[in-house]
Amino acid sequence: MNPRIVVVGLGPADEAMITRATFDAIAACPVRFVRTRRHPAVTVFDTIGGTAPTFLDDVYEGAARIGDVYPAIVDRITQAAREHGEVLYAVPGSPLVAERTVQLLGALDGVEVEIVPAMSFLDLTWPRLGVDPVDASVRLVDGHEFAAAAAGERGPFLVAQCDSTLVLGDIKLAVEDWPCEPVTVVHHLGLPDESIRQVEWADLDRIGEADHLTSLYIPRLTAPIGAELVRFDELVHQLRVGCPWDREQTHGSLRRYLIEECFELDEAIAALAPEGPDGSDGDAEYDDGDRAIEHFMEELGDVLFQVYLHSTIAAESGWFTLADVARSVHDKLHRRHPHVFGDARFDSPEEFSAEWEGIKAQEAAERGESPAAASEGIPAALPALLRASKILKRLHAAGVDVDSAVPSVPSAWESFAAAPDADSLGSLLLGVVLAARSQQLDAETALRDAGDRLA
Repeated sequence: MNPRIVVVGLGPADEAMITRATFDAIAACPVRFVRTRRHPAVTVFDTIGGTAPTFLDDVYEGAARIGDVYPAIVDRITQAAREHGEVLYAVPGSPLVAERTVQLLGALDGVEVEIVPAMSFLDLTWPRLGVDPVDASVRLVDGHEFAAAAAGERGPFLVAQCDSTLVLGDIKLAVEDWPCEPVTVVHHLGLPDESIRQVEWADLDRIGEADHLTSLYIPRLTAPIGAELVRFDELVHQLRVGCPWDREQTHGSLRRYLIEECFELDEAIAALAPEGPDGSDGDAEYDDGDRAIEHFMEELGDVLFQVYLHSTIAAESGWFTLADVARSVHDKLHRRHPHVFGDARFDSPEEFSAEWEGIKAQEAAERGESPAAASEGIPAALPALLRASKILKRLHAAGVDVDSAVPSVPSAWESFAAAPDADSLGSLLLGVVLAARSQQLDAETALRDAGDRLA
């Protein structure tokens, strides 16, 4: 005879909403397991009496990641069923709504699983919202999997398991275009402290207390979540778990690969077409199947993988997530483009560049940092001509008369010819970079192309 597991649901609130069938099943089975004690209806075991249940919260506490929890719980219950012949397993809400352990139990061979129907949080949610889920085609998703589950869709969504402000923050940042209309947070339905309130999307992670009895109703998203980027993020996380090479990488070990990929991307861009005098791709025309375009896309993807991998490693250290990276650069670019997102007007690129440097200086002052040197923030590992060009650009934007500070090419050449040493050569090269900038030319690219012509 196969071992038997009787699965019951403790309903959406306190024990007042537990069904009579669940009461009878609990009373009839002396060996009892409860997935978590964090549910108001667990008092039913005191009411019924008998053998105290075994709570499985220790499985959560001992697991390295949430994906390991549910199989471990199923193994533990199954072993007990084989030992005792029959066990009871109680879960919050209904066994048939968003209950991963029950799904895993149902897939087992050699074990009889009986599921006792119960009320779920959905039975309280729809009347409170005044929504017919069938008529509105509402999709139920797990808050921990929102980004992937909602990818490519606009809603409406009922998001369950919003059990912390961190989860709500992840949901908030998963959406690229925030909805204009408020969303509804439902909390502790059926309990004395029940609350139903509407909040703006920007305030989603500032609602205060959130736990496993908190859900979110989203009537509509302005635009679908980026499905391909979400899938790529999931793949990188899987590589960190399943691939020995990816698992052992650190920020330091990846430096060489990031540099290599950036240079390969640069070569792919250079291979598109010779640049015209205005920096465009000349008269080149491509079709969708052109190999140069495909190679360019591949190299962009390799650099993107580096960004995702570094962000994943940082998240594992508790530093920041990919969403934090995207939010940071989004906010920075929004702040530094007042002519696009505000009322500022610039008559020339030079005016914009000066404003850009001014905004950066203001940001540094707000962080309590002293004014940056001209070279600060410009990587020392950059090619020398490119680094010099960036320093000259920054000095010019700061109002420094670089034409007076740097000798002209003829003057520098005379000094070098008279006393050829490293200092005079450096002054000559700096003069060449300044002359190139005055003609809107890139000395680094020009020297590279000239070298290639000799090769």
